[in-house]
Amino acid sequence: MESLLSLLRRHWDQEPTPNPSHQEGNGQDTEGCLLPSWEGSGVGRFTERPVRTLRAPRALALCPDRTRSPAGCLVPVIVRAVCRRLTVCVGLFGWIIALLLTAQETAQFSAIQSLAGREMRLEFSAPAGRNYRIEVSTNLLQWESLLTLSSQGLNEHTDSATPYFASRIYRAFQLDGANILTGDHLPTDNGDVIFHPINHATLIMSWNGKMIYNDPVGDPAAFQGIPRADLILISHAHGDHFSNSTLGMVTNSGSVILSPSVVYNGMPAALKILTRVMTNGAITQVMGLTIEAVPAYNLTSSYHPKGVGNGYVLTLGGRRVYLSGDSEDIPEMRSLQDIDVAFVCMNVPFTMPVDKASSAVRDFRPRVVYPYHYRNQAGSLADLSGFKRQVGNDLGSEVRLRNWY
Repeated sequence: MESLLSLLRRHWDQEPTPNPSHQEGNGQDTEGCLLPSWEGSGVGRFTERPVRTLRAPRALALCPDRTRSPAGCLVPVIVRAVCRRLTVCVGLFGWIIALLLTAQETAQFSAIQSLAGREMRLEFSAPAGRNYRIEVSTNLLQWESLLTLSSQGLNEHTDSATPYFASRIYRAFQLDGANILTGDHLPTDNGDVIFHPINHATLIMSWNGKMIYNDPVGDPAAFQGIPRADLILISHAHGDHFSNSTLGMVTNSGSVILSPSVVYNGMPAALKILTRVMTNGAITQVMGLTIEAVPAYNLTSSYHPKGVGNGYVLTLGGRRVYLSGDSEDIPEMRSLQDIDVAFVCMNVPFTMPVDKASSAVRDFRPRVVYPYHYRNQAGSLADLSGFKRQVGNDLGSEVRLRNWY
């Protein structure tokens, strides 16, 4: 791969002199990178197809078939915008993007745009109803899955990690297969976790062949086409977190449910058989995961008394995922350690306002944080832009805003 990188460098007429201040994670100037596609092989149970691409000027065609010359290789094609600032990238390579837009290929990255805070907005055009996986790299050597999506035709995604890296390069695959879960990816030592928001506090995770449901409630249509749960976490007994009818729909005889006693006491016998009661501070091992029940309660109201409900910290494949349950910014939240991904509630008057949520996040500093459970009693939604602004990016916590409603 060293020769490949050398070839890439020689391909560009001018390579900017590296700036010593461009260190990964320091939030300094960011290179914007666009990779229309890359040929791939099958992964797991899915068949991956390379996205068809355009051979654009100043693009380097890398052909995995060494018997063919790069000049005869249609896929993959790399278009890498080498520049010091995102705003420069968009202007300098606007002509490449325009050419991509007019090529009328089956699937392609059609635009890349810098946003406030040095984030990156991607546009990916692909036939509606097909599934695609987008991967990301900083150096062409190591690749990670960024997200899996079901195409709506023109798809938009904000990559909120770009402030923490000196460069970002993207590639995409078409996926064929049944029951493909869409969502953001988190790499672990045992494969990726995929996070799939459903609604409010309801979330599905896929990891190591297991389906993990958090607080499943709501419209049965939201769970159609998704395998039934292997593991279910329930935080407390309120109706927006606990539903016996939904549990009956998403469980099977081998499912395991973890819940506080107040939830267990409200279950029918058929669900009690599947359930293990966890109290604050309890730790259990299930299906290769370590799960700790952590406190979740109010400081300024009695909606959620201390010791009744649970939050959860999951350790899976060397990564730690925190699910806050319904809680205020309690000391136990602020003192969490080594959290890779956090799901943090914020709504009034039931949990906490945005300023308390952002303050807590700045204390325990997760690598990635998702605001969830953010619909207020009056029906309005919490100010997520304000939350993101208050968290900032100076402490290394990436805020990902997703559509939960």
